Amino acid sequence: MKIALMDSGIGLLPAAAAVRRLRPDAHLVISSDPDGMPWGPRTPEDLTRRALAVAEAAAAHRPDALIVGCNTASVHALPALRALLEPELPVIGTVPAIKPAAAGGGPFTIWATPATTGSPYQRGLIEEFADGVPVTEVPCWGLAEAVEHADDAAVDAAIAAAAALTPDDVTTVVLGCTHYELVAERIRAAVQKPGRPPLVLHGSAGAVAAQALRRIGGLPAPDAEWTEAGLTVILSGREGTLPVPALAYEEGRLLQAIGAALAVQPDK
Repeated sequence: MKIALMDSGIGLLPAAAAVRRLRPDAHLVISSDPDGMPWGPRTPEDLTRRALAVAEAAAAHRPDALIVGCNTASVHALPALRALLEPELPVIGTVPAIKPAAAGGGPFTIWATPATTGSPYQRGLIEEFADGVPVTEVPCWGLAEAVEHADDAAVDAAIAAAAALTPDDVTTVVLGCTHYELVAERIRAAVQKPGRPPLVLHGSAGAVAAQALRRIGGLPAPDAEWTEAGLTVILSGREGTLPVPALAYEEGRLLQAIGAALAVQPDK
């Protein structure tokens, strides 16, 4: 089994780690775009062009499925990606977990990149799944970039700024950017109010990984033998190694530790 994941940067790590936990025997192909990251400030047309290039680099390794491990790319480029690659290669997008958050009934907030916040796509999900539930959209300026570079001070500052925009009565935070799942507990600590019920955080990694297996008719096998599993890393079209900042996170260390067959990054 070979599963590919794509993103502008290391935001694909949570979904990749979720796949690894479900199927330790899977070969993972992770394709990102460090030369073009971040994608959020780009125009939809430019973002789509770069996303297609990253997807084609992954598809060249003939995976069984491709996970778009990026909310912003799913918002703007998913139709183009599916038009290019399906039905030969199933493409699984990442959708903010608005439906399960709304099912909780309490007021919730969606932390997302400025490009996703207020987008017709996200507003459509709110209208479809959260009608009548108080929802606050919070743009998280600079958070994805800070997570990408494992810049702790910048992460703390961006989280504090987003927390200041989050109403005190929220019961749930939807992590509407896959990068944010890498710092989920730091977000929880910033938003949780004393005396309030434990804050619920909703990410997408587990659901996306499970959906990828369903699309290819696979079943979870967390006890599968992993010694033959591998990891192919593609950086803006070049084979390389996991970026150093990825190893600052548990998910990145997991990928490196379990049977990773890593190539040496060539010079540009």
